[in-house]
Amino acid sequence: MNVEMVMEELEALGKERMKKMYISNGAHEPLFGVATGAMKPIAKKIKINQALAEELYATGNYDAMYFAGIIADPKAMTESDFDRWMDSAYFYMLSDYVVAVTLSESPIAQDVADKWISSKEELKMSAGWSCYCWLLGRLRDNEFSESKISNMLEMVKDTIHDSPERTKASMNNFLYTVGISYVALHEKAMDVAKEVGTVEVIRPKKKSSFLNASESIQKDIERGRVGFKRKYVRC
Repeated sequence: MNVEMVMEELEALGKERMKKMYISNGAHEPLFGVATGAMKPIAKKIKINQALAEELYATGNYDAMYFAGIIADPKAMTESDFDRWMDSAYFYMLSDYVVAVTLSESPIAQDVADKWISSKEELKMSAGWSCYCWLLGRLRDNEFSESKISNMLEMVKDTIHDSPERTKASMNNFLYTVGISYVALHEKAMDVAKEVGTVEVIRPKKKSSFLNASESIQKDIERGRVGFKRKYVRC
């Protein structure tokens, strides 16, 4: 399949209701409004195709950019490739659920995520923290430096309330993910989450979100989910 054929199939799957929902979360034209699950049959036909993923991502169409992440080959992408994708990720559903997810399957994931976290740019920071969430939720604990993750928890404790809005949400999710998926630091994550307390995330044209990692961790403790790992992060 070429880029024109994929775009035609995506357009045919578009729904006005989904389009309005994406726009309410920050997407803008061009987009079709395709539910992510509806993309799976096309993805099965194409499998992994980095060249096609690059063409689709470059269209600027939200649905095509999302689909590009599904068929991308993260191991073939360089740091500059991820930076380029990040530069085009104009809202959090691209930064956190396309770019960060794709990066999380790359061997350079932690290096790039670390750079983005220290960038002082809201969506880059958000993507960096989100990438660690995808990593910690899938990989074995021994693939991470415990002292590094511990230091990152301290960073969250010290800076979350003063961070940019979208970054706050991803940092809060990092706290929760460490608390559930990284057993070695479960207790510390719980302590930090209690100290952080409720995090207010101000959203344009919407009511604020109030996030509390401690409460979320506690709910999953009661469900017996400590140590949870997912098999896949991409569709």
